[in-house]
Amino acid sequence: MVTGGAGFFGGFVVEELRRRGATTVFVPRSADYNLVEREGCRRAIADARPDVVFHLAARVGGIGANRAAPGLFLYDNAMMGLQLLEECRLAGVAKTIIAGTICAYPKFAPIPFREDDLWNGYPEETNAPYGLAKKLLLVQSQAYRDQYGTSSIVLFPVNMYGPRDNFDLETSHVIPAMIRKCIAARDAGDEEVTLWGDGTPTREFIYAPDAARGMVMAAETYDSSDPVNLGSGEEISIKDLAHLVAKACGYTGRFVWDTSKPNGQPRRRLDVSRARDRFGFTATTSFADGLKATVAWYLEHR
Repeated sequence: MVTGGAGFFGGFVVEELRRRGATTVFVPRSADYNLVEREGCRRAIADARPDVVFHLAARVGGIGANRAAPGLFLYDNAMMGLQLLEECRLAGVAKTIIAGTICAYPKFAPIPFREDDLWNGYPEETNAPYGLAKKLLLVQSQAYRDQYGTSSIVLFPVNMYGPRDNFDLETSHVIPAMIRKCIAARDAGDEEVTLWGDGTPTREFIYAPDAARGMVMAAETYDSSDPVNLGSGEEISIKDLAHLVAKACGYTGRFVWDTSKPNGQPRRRLDVSRARDRFGFTATTSFADGLKATVAWYLEHR
């Protein structure tokens, strides 16, 4: 069973599972199973009778969405995860794979982010409720392994991007938002695009199909409640990212930086050695190729 399997990242995980031979993949839809409610979790497990559960469903969004609804982001993400893992335990599910978030790391975590630094400070404020809700699931996974012998793992993917991403400017993350703005400005002949912050923060990105492959590789061979980063290990400033996106979109105008808007976390780059060492995962899609595929998909489906 893949919660969130109809979403952006979940769709790639479902495809990867099928590519690797999974013949029955159950995807609970939110219209039928409200996973924020415990009864929805219970019915989903009862109907799917899964051997393995991937918990990828989440309420997600960029800085704007997180600032607009911090309580909702905390409550929905915490309740979905806590209740689902409990129902998996009660039903005797053999293994549960949980997607955490890079937003769980402390605001000023040393670069590169190492899994052992997860508790060395408070998360960046604009994403803290979401990040803490997801980090709580790591504590639950570890506690359940200690008390009940539950097999569950928690992976922390860095910012994902790719085809089928969310391009809604109210809720999207930085890459799809930049792509949409640059394409719109190009088509309208506008000479400037306004972006949030001052462009100095850095981010790391992973192509969503790569992250899906890492998630399934971990499900196959990894069995420890030690958290594991999933990323590319490559860092880029938001300002440099904007110029790469502009080039990929054919936008030749300038960028205006709205410094009244928040920058978010100052830097993000992961130590990705644990994923490589423990289950052999490395990201293989270059940023140029991934960006090209993402822009092409948006142009075809906008």
